[in-house]
Amino acid sequence: MSPIGMVLESEECPQLKKVKRLADLTSFFKPTSVAIVGASSKEGKIGNAIVKNIISSGYKGKIFPINPKDKTIESLECYPSVLDIKENVDLAVISVPAAGTLKVAEECGRSGVKNLVVISAGFKETGHQGLNLEKELARICKENNISMLGPNCVGMMDTHVPLNASFAANFPPKGDIAFISQSGAMLVAILDWSMVNGLGFSKVISLGNKANLTESDFILEAAHDPVTRVILCYIEDVADGEHFLRAAREATSRKPVIILKSGVSQAGAQAASSHTGALAGSDLAYSTAFAQAGVIRSTTMAELFDLAVAFSRQPIPSGSRVAVITNAGGPGIVTTDRIEHHKLTMARFNKNTVEGLRTSLPAEANVYNPVDVLGDAGADRYRLALEKVMTDESVDSAVVLVCPTAVTNAEGIARVIIEAHRSYPEKPMFAAYMGGEMLAGGAHMLNVARIPCFTFPETAIAAIAGMSAYANRKSAGKPVVMGEIQGVDRHVVKEIFQRVKADGRLVLLGSEAARVMEAYGIPSAPTVLATSPEEAMEQAEIMGFPLVMKVASPKILHKTDVGGVKIGINNVEEVSNSFLEISENVHKYLPRVVIHGIELQKMMPRGIELIIGMTRDVQFGPLMAFGLGGIYVNLLKDVAFRLAAGLTGPEIEAMIAETKASTLLRGYRGEEPADIKAVTNIMVRSARLVTDFPEITEMDINPVFAYKQGASALDVKITVS
Repeated sequence: MSPIGMVLESEECPQLKKVKRLADLTSFFKPTSVAIVGASSKEGKIGNAIVKNIISSGYKGKIFPINPKDKTIESLECYPSVLDIKENVDLAVISVPAAGTLKVAEECGRSGVKNLVVISAGFKETGHQGLNLEKELARICKENNISMLGPNCVGMMDTHVPLNASFAANFPPKGDIAFISQSGAMLVAILDWSMVNGLGFSKVISLGNKANLTESDFILEAAHDPVTRVILCYIEDVADGEHFLRAAREATSRKPVIILKSGVSQAGAQAASSHTGALAGSDLAYSTAFAQAGVIRSTTMAELFDLAVAFSRQPIPSGSRVAVITNAGGPGIVTTDRIEHHKLTMARFNKNTVEGLRTSLPAEANVYNPVDVLGDAGADRYRLALEKVMTDESVDSAVVLVCPTAVTNAEGIARVIIEAHRSYPEKPMFAAYMGGEMLAGGAHMLNVARIPCFTFPETAIAAIAGMSAYANRKSAGKPVVMGEIQGVDRHVVKEIFQRVKADGRLVLLGSEAARVMEAYGIPSAPTVLATSPEEAMEQAEIMGFPLVMKVASPKILHKTDVGGVKIGINNVEEVSNSFLEISENVHKYLPRVVIHGIELQKMMPRGIELIIGMTRDVQFGPLMAFGLGGIYVNLLKDVAFRLAAGLTGPEIEAMIAETKASTLLRGYRGEEPADIKAVTNIMVRSARLVTDFPEITEMDINPVFAYKQGASALDVKITVS
């Protein structure tokens, strides 16, 4: 089978299988009973707030406050310890000093409690001692098969149970948005904001330190939750990259996942010796992982919740074609610009729609997209325009703009928009009421009717763009699973790496790297190592001419700078002379550097110069790179990235298409196209190599020459851990 349309996995493709959840969280979110360890009868104490929140949320299960100093708390019988409760406890919320949590966790284990929410702070966020305490707490939970949220968290909520097992000041309205936050402060601020804006949630989870349960567990749980329509996350890092990718892939196949990832500064970019490593910034792997998993990445909190409102209240669009109805020309132009900016499409109306608009609207009105119903438009004129536009099959979604004039009836226009949406519920509809007090009543009516209404059109278009991106991802379907790649010899590569490590080296010699390429069926220029002029001449006779000769030393990064490279060698006499000359040059410039010999490489015909590389991300594993190679790598930085895990043929094609190299490969200015399938084959096999051998930390194949038929790797640099 061709590499195109395949998925990279060593044996099968676990990313495409149903992900096995690490914990069954049914009793976590729907407990029949809750114990509050550290409950308090004193106003202002966290332990008191938690008890009150559980009661006031309307929780119907049994509540067991635990505090050895009290007999009752909030009119509930209080127990000295969880061990004194003679009934089953599904969930324990712990709010005691950090040092006391270990004893409580052990008691919960003995009592058969399977779920903990550890509110207590004083763990890894405080330093080394706190980190050790947190590790011990996690160990106790693991040994007792306990699912733990936290520590150092605000708690969790489920509005449909209902249950508020937190110390937050607000319990939000019932809704269909799951919100998962690594920041407790961010979470309580959003909850307070939501009370004013009427936004409802299904689940709210404060992750805390993620010592046991992580964002991946809750993303998966929300994906399977029938009352959740959209999943929102605020995260600062990912606990387990592999688990996250699998969870996110499954979740996004069911419903939208929108993530705001903070900490995007390039200041944390890793120091790397390869071109690929140098080009891969600290945030690049996250962006790549999100894109490959189908996650929509938000850049601001406002955008995060704008998208949440859109997905929660409107259907997924069937395409990217947007219709705009406005009562002012300027806003219509601004909206058109944003539609093009987000790579959406201005809907092209069919003949019947255009004629219907021309008949219904004043002669001065614009009947093409954007439809301008003019500044004196009343509700009836908006109705006529919407009736014609929404029936057009070329319209996938619509945005209605309203600017305040002396005759604008904001409430009447809102009623028209609501009626149109009810008549065409399969097409998402948005509004931008571009004003303040005069339009407030109409904007309120739309929001109550679950039609997103924004102050400016840019926000509406950004929301449609996010929905359209998700629709495209859903329509793409699952990629074809790839079986084992043929012509791979892992044993040879394993032996090479063992010898390199035994030699005390981290960087392979060129001849060793060439053998690795050969073992994985990657076409490359023949390369051999010679340790004497006589051996070099003997090898040259076997290889044939012309040749390139290079010094073999992992300590020398730029061989040309020290006279360590000779090209265009055409006979054995030149081989002998070049061997001696290279040796003398290197000794002159770098007298203390040990060289392993001189490498001879078959000189290949020139082709389109490409780079195929890899740097290993600490969270997500191998990050593959493709782009223009040779001197163009650092000059143009024309490189696209994808994670090797689950890399598919279509994603490889998309990588190539993102770069300027694709223009050359397809044939530029009359040149014949290059063999893109051969390039893709090298990508597939390279990704398999770095997936099979996690000790490969960096790899650069630069350049790869692409020809009209075939492709060949030239210089290969492999660094191992």
